[in-house]
Amino acid sequence: MSHSPTFIEQVNAAKAEIKELDIKTVNQWLQANRDFKLIDVREDSEWAQARIPNAIHIGKGVIERDIESVVPDKTTEIVLYCGGGFRSAIAAKSLQDMGYNNVYSMAGGIRDWHEKSYILEV
Repeated sequence: MSHSPTFIEQVNAAKAEIKELDIKTVNQWLQANRDFKLIDVREDSEWAQARIPNAIHIGKGVIERDIESVVPDKTTEIVLYCGGGFRSAIAAKSLQDMGYNNVYSMAGGIRDWHEKSYILEV
């Protein structure tokens, strides 16, 4: 997928201010039953195709509206993911701006997750 230069600038600006985790680390956290919220910020149609087990779906378009009802404690560890790690980076920056201080974006997104043959739900 080709992204516009302005979108890439926005992603890069967000990535400069957020924390990212690689897919291996997120998978290890899941395997270890670490206490964190895994949130899929993709569109409904993407979520319907496949998702990472134990993920919660809150689309990027509504995450600011809905996050406090799903994760009221702003110290909760949260990992966001999308298709490739761009939308989740922007969403992580937005949650940080809302006061969530333990937010990560999963670099590489579900595409890298799938390429590594990690478990997906359909």
